[in-house]
Amino acid sequence: MCASAPSVGALYLHIPFCARKCAYCDFASWATPAGDPLMAAYRRALEAQLDEAAGLGLLDGCATAYVGGGTPTLLGPDGLGRLVERVVRVAAPAELTCEANPDSLTDDVLAAAREAGATRLSVGVQSLDDAELAELGRLHDAACARERVGAAVASGLDVSVDLMCATPRQTDASWGSTLLGAAALGVGHVSVYPLQVEEGTELDARYEDDPCPWNDGDVQAARMSQAQALLEGSGLSRYEVASYAVAGKECRHNIAYWTGVPYLGLGTGASSMLTVEQYLRLSKACPRLPRPPAGTVRARLTVETPRDAVAREPRLSALSFSLEFLSAAQAAAEDLMLGARLVRGLEAPLVARAAELLGPGLDAELERLVGRGLLAERAGRLAPTTRGWLLGNELYGALWGLAPGEVATGRC
Repeated sequence: MCASAPSVGALYLHIPFCARKCAYCDFASWATPAGDPLMAAYRRALEAQLDEAAGLGLLDGCATAYVGGGTPTLLGPDGLGRLVERVVRVAAPAELTCEANPDSLTDDVLAAAREAGATRLSVGVQSLDDAELAELGRLHDAACARERVGAAVASGLDVSVDLMCATPRQTDASWGSTLLGAAALGVGHVSVYPLQVEEGTELDARYEDDPCPWNDGDVQAARMSQAQALLEGSGLSRYEVASYAVAGKECRHNIAYWTGVPYLGLGTGASSMLTVEQYLRLSKACPRLPRPPAGTVRARLTVETPRDAVAREPRLSALSFSLEFLSAAQAAAEDLMLGARLVRGLEAPLVARAAELLGPGLDAELERLVGRGLLAERAGRLAPTTRGWLLGNELYGALWGLAPGEVATGRC
């Protein structure tokens, strides 16, 4: 995607509804009764915003779309089907992913998503151990997860499962069983994440006075190493720090995030990353958006409008945002940080462009990271090592630390 292209390359829609809030979740989502009229009104508002964005030319080159949450499958077959149909109509992405939870992934919802034009399903399994699932506050059990993922695979959609490690009650044996069990379901993609105990969540309150030895850094590293060994042994190759796929089944939408492709996010809590030209196009529909500071090349926006307000007033002009404006040098440092998540690493043209903007400090920092064993030269690229992935916060922090000055912020 050309940096000056008028259209974004990726689209994200956020569905902030869940049947129940999971114990670890601090996302922008709320427990909502089935059939609550707010869900239909909010979905219609997103459809109206899609039409507006398309009218601005922001979706003409959109290659991927992702309907996430929350729990998009809670919209039901009619609601999810209508939303997917609208995305296909206005953006025609080659890859269109819907997130799903096993407990609400009914046959009707599955069929509606596929027939409306979804190409991919990402299922929040998290574990195939019932005790672990109960501790996490998930509504499904392992048998439900296996059956529903199997149905999704049989539907012909590309299927990914999300798994979570370093959780309460998890052992090396139970984690290994979950990994091998997920791979045996015939999915083409698996994402693995260490649990982060976020402040203000139910899990945080439950373990407030506990040191959580099951979640310390060494346990997280061991679990992620175990995932690499077992998933690669099952035919899924790691292509990003937390993502494994059968060849050709990598998630193009997530790769867009890690390679600096501009994207538009709609819905409560959704984030966008836009070029200045795209930001100015959006400001035609959102006149409250401030002029970007001089020297800005990249704008980051997060929708702060509550879900009920989105449903009441769907026009883009009614949205409120938090804003960040990045200079060319700051954007270059960000691209290095994100690119270091990928197995293929930092390509020479990316490093060369960054060197022009960041100066000699870049070469010195890259040499230091190679010396520490966090990066290694491989096939003309600087790629993260296993140590680099396990010490990701250090690697990514060092690369972002090359960004000069403070990022300009704002709200509207």
